[in-house]
This record gives sequence, C-alpha cells and structure tokens, in this order.
Amino acid sequence: MSTLDEWTEALCAELGLDRDDAVTRTVLDLARVVAHEVDRPAAPLTAYFLGAAVGHGQPLAGTAARIEELAHGFATRA
Repeated sequence: MSTLDEWTEALCAELGLDRDDAVTRTVLDLARVVAHEVDRPAAPLTAYFLGAAVGHGQPLAGTAARIEELAHGFATRA
C-alpha cells in the first residue's frame, strides 16, 4: 500500500467518508491537468472548488470535465 493509499484511508476514516478509487483518480487527474496547464498552486484550490461544487449537487465527472476543458484553454486566453 502506498503512502497515498494509506493517507486516503486515514482521511476517509477521519471524515466519515467512503473511499472511492474512481473519485480519487478523477481528482488527481484534474489536479495534474490544472498544475500543468494553469499553475501548480491552482491544483489544490481547484480540487477544493470541485469538492464544493459536488457538495452543492453538481456531478463529479461532468464538473471535473468542464474544469479540465477550462484549464486546457486557459493558457491561450491568459
């Protein structure tokens, strides 16, 4: 088990959340895109806002895809 897996298990247990590897992969993939296409410090902030949007009822996969599209086009807009 990797440190990331151990941390994810501990974090989910502490917060009373079910671990979902698909959610983990979605968030990590989005953070990678944002870090490379926008700016490294934007990655954790984006992950937070993704979580807030999902908490307000937006679908995880669709919202992550919209943010990823925005990130890909961001460099050309800036």
